[in-house]
Amino acid sequence: MPLIPGEALLYFEKMIYLPIIIKILERDREVIEISSFKLKGPYINIVESALNSVRAELKETNVYARRKNIKLIKRGKDGTFTEYAFICGDHEETRRYLNIRLRNRTEELISVYFAKPGNYYTEGAVIK
Repeated sequence: MPLIPGEALLYFEKMIYLPIIIKILERDREVIEISSFKLKGPYINIVESALNSVRAELKETNVYARRKNIKLIKRGKDGTFTEYAFICGDHEETRRYLNIRLRNRTEELISVYFAKPGNYYTEGAVIK
């Protein structure tokens, strides 16, 4: 039997990826705001909508983490791996993630948040 329950692993992953997504989307919003796009509003709206979804999910994740006494600690990063400590109650488990995998998964998740209903409009109606 694993010492860290499967449900908790899902939340540990969220604790890794959601802050990364927020940082990237905030930076992208700043780039859009200073860019030479003629119509910045639609792009900013898509990024803001995604940010709101990610922030809400991170808030739920943090509530879960407090209730279940789980903590994530980033231990270090080199050119290839990032190491995290997953702490669940009295148990601690170290996991290493390939940096390229972190980048690719982050990109996948951003695409998911951009595709959520409410991000695309046509003639004032939401396309679902």
